[in-house]
Amino acid sequence: MSHTIPAVESLRERKRRLVRQRIIEAADELFAAKGFDDVSVTDITARADVGRTTFFRYFVDKAEVVFAHEEEILERITQSAAGESVGPARTAAEAVEQLRAIVIALCDYASNNIDGYALHYELVENHLELRAHDALKTQLIADRLTQLLVGRGTSEPTAVFAGQVALACYQIARRRATSPDQLGAETQAAFDQLAAL
Repeated sequence: MSHTIPAVESLRERKRRLVRQRIIEAADELFAAKGFDDVSVTDITARADVGRTTFFRYFVDKAEVVFAHEEEILERITQSAAGESVGPARTAAEAVEQLRAIVIALCDYASNNIDGYALHYELVENHLELRAHDALKTQLIADRLTQLLVGRGTSEPTAVFAGQVALACYQIARRRATSPDQLGAETQAAFDQLAAL
């Protein structure tokens, strides 16, 4: 009997992921065609062929859909810490260096979907509400990086500092990259410049 429960949970989770992805894809198509302001939750649910109740089971509002990929990034940070045998960072420089590969991998992951990445940042740039949301989500990424270091045994002040510095490198790269496929290289360059200081 206990052998069938994980299979049922796995199927349920897979269905949830597919429905969530359908909502995200429908929203992306609509945002790309009409912009953020001219798309309603009703439009998204009609395109995704789901009810409003289903939409709100996954997202608080349409702004949350714009940031769905950031949630995946947060999950990836958590997963990257699982099963690691990396010890605590003894210095701030060592802590930042531990985060370098993780942040660059996240940038590469984010820019795998070049059209989606470009749409995301176009929407954020053009809407004050989304910019505020972006600042919050970006800070959550820094907090998750901090937690990763603390989980390895790094002191909290060092981990907080390193998380903010890694976030700054990412933000510099976002400003410098002229196309999404340059994000990883620009992030690497920002970390290199920091290491040279």
